[in-house]
Amino acid sequence: MIERDDWLLLTYKVPPEPARRRMALWRKLKSLGAVYLLNGLCLLPRTADHLRQLKILEHEIAEMGGEAVLLEATPLDAAQRVRVVERFRADRDAEYRELIERCDGFEGEIAREAAAGKLTYAELEENDEDLKKLKAWHAKIAALDFYHAPLGAEAQTRLDRCETLLEAFSKQVFEAQAENAPDRDEAPR
Repeated sequence: MIERDDWLLLTYKVPPEPARRRMALWRKLKSLGAVYLLNGLCLLPRTADHLRQLKILEHEIAEMGGEAVLLEATPLDAAQRVRVVERFRADRDAEYRELIERCDGFEGEIAREAAAGKLTYAELEENDEDLKKLKAWHAKIAALDFYHAPLGAEAQTRLDRCETLLEAFSKQVFEAQAENAPDRDEAPR
């Protein structure tokens, strides 16, 4: 968790075309965890890494023919700090909410496959890959959760539950496959 009360503020203006360059810039800023206060005006907690990344983006903006100003910002009072922190938390909660919805889907898929008797290694492998994707996505969100968004704990709990369900499903698959395996004590006919 970041305890500091200062941020890096980037304000920029880039040419409207080509749109793909503007979108690439926006994606880079969002991937850093930036919060947009207005179009072309965003904040990140002040860290050495964020400063380095924003300086690189400032250079990219200039290469696009745009303008950028990078400043340090501090809140005027506690209420302003709370407002900014809540913006960061709201962005992360939106991402955690989507992850939780995907966990719902994962849990439903496991239940459907178990109920339908789809207890195969192929299904297990597919579900294992899905869980790995959910874990990787969670790790990305958590890395940008600078101020401990409220849904972070629930997202972790749901991810843990998905892992427990997959573990139980894998035991069912192993048992089903063992039952379907030819008896090794029988002589071939």
